[in-house]
Amino acid sequence: MEFSKRKLRTPRLAGDQRNASYPHCLQFYLQPPSENISLIEFENLAIDRVKLLKSVENLGVSYVKGTEQYQSKLESELRKLKFSYRENLEDEYEPRRRDHISHFILRLAYCQSEELRRWFIQQEMDLLRFRFSILPKDKIQDFLKDSQLQFEAISDEEKTLREQEITASSPNLSGSKLVLESIYKIPFADALDLFRGRKVYLEDGFAYVPLKDIVAIILNEFRAKLSKALALTARSLPAVQSDERLQPLLNHLSHSYTGQDYSTQGNVGKISLDQIDSLSTKSFPPCMRQLHKALRENHHLRHGGRMQYGLFLKGIGLTLEQALQFWKQEFIKGKMDPDKFDKGYSYNIRHSFGKEGKRTDYTPFSCLKIILSNPPSQGDYHGCPFRHSDPELLKQKLQSYKISPGGISQILDLAKGTHYQVACQKYFEMIHNVDDCGFSLNHPNQFFCESQRILNGGKDIKKEPIQPETPQPKPSIQKAKDASSALASLNSSLEMDMEGLEDYFSEDS
Repeated sequence: MEFSKRKLRTPRLAGDQRNASYPHCLQFYLQPPSENISLIEFENLAIDRVKLLKSVENLGVSYVKGTEQYQSKLESELRKLKFSYRENLEDEYEPRRRDHISHFILRLAYCQSEELRRWFIQQEMDLLRFRFSILPKDKIQDFLKDSQLQFEAISDEEKTLREQEITASSPNLSGSKLVLESIYKIPFADALDLFRGRKVYLEDGFAYVPLKDIVAIILNEFRAKLSKALALTARSLPAVQSDERLQPLLNHLSHSYTGQDYSTQGNVGKISLDQIDSLSTKSFPPCMRQLHKALRENHHLRHGGRMQYGLFLKGIGLTLEQALQFWKQEFIKGKMDPDKFDKGYSYNIRHSFGKEGKRTDYTPFSCLKIILSNPPSQGDYHGCPFRHSDPELLKQKLQSYKISPGGISQILDLAKGTHYQVACQKYFEMIHNVDDCGFSLNHPNQFFCESQRILNGGKDIKKEPIQPETPQPKPSIQKAKDASSALASLNSSLEMDMEGLEDYFSEDS
């Protein structure tokens, strides 16, 4: 991949040229992009694509794919993130361009391991399935041709000629249904799965496949092409990673959290220490609920637990003075000498608020960070219960939280399927008695804020009427910067030449 510091102009395309670049709202991504974009746009497109694919994953677990509710929610996400989703919309060039470029950027990030490749392929397949399901019938043949698929819809005369054979292999298409359904003539080798199930009519080396069954074949073709493309991209990845501007973003993108950081809340000082016990049972996610319970019982938490829980409490509104008082009172109950706490532990608390050391204002941990980093060992209570707890222990914990047997089964199934955040979201819905929480859960502090909105009738957290007046800490001098924000701070005039991308997505690389 080649980069340039000179200012490069993106060519303006006339209407016909724009339409020719992206004739459909969906594609097989056969050709990599070749235009010039800035590093900031590179980062923004990548983050938006990650958000979209994570929404696709969450919706696919929360709803039955293809249902009206699933379709409407996914369409809403596509519209919100400004990606293409329908054919006959005005000015679709920019959403389709964003879709095209962002897909290839994520290939670079998600080709690095078998697990990442498998996740990326599955979400892209679900996205393609949705877009194909709303593609107008008169556009399907053009899409198949542009995707280099040798599938051809037969004429009504041919359909009538083979009506008996087609209905014998597809009984659901008898009578008027067959008249309305399109039938595609495709090479026999592309319909092996249907052939094994005796669900397709064969003649002269071709299969005659109804439109309702052709989706699976298209998805298989897409999976095969994308899987091969990711393997080729992985082979060329070292050359891309040699660029110090891209390496941090690509390395962290697949595990990055792209939502609110919850470091500075408008509710600072609204939580009193007397409220914490009550809030822990009503509005804390299970990861924080178990940490609070362990702290109250043992009057101590190890470093991993103190970091995870302390930053969470900071995010829900505890001030520095309240945090120092909270931890000191609890640790003294465990027979710790007050002077020992002041000399050792108070420094760490002040450090997390940006008052010591490099004065970095640390942000609360996201779900991804808790799930993927620093797994708990014996005697630890941090981590994600849905990820790190034994299934039987998790079941007992949910029973103690008064979750119904049916609800426990659903949550355990989600956790077993590695859908840890969706399992936590299901727990949220059950303890708040809502059918659909209306958001995708990505952060423990998000869990708390959404819980408080429900419990307070859609309002923010209620301020405790008796609140000790303590000076509020000044904003931290320096904010923590992750790899993505560091890239975003680069000069926006620095642009990257994407013409070299062909080298990293082709077999000859």
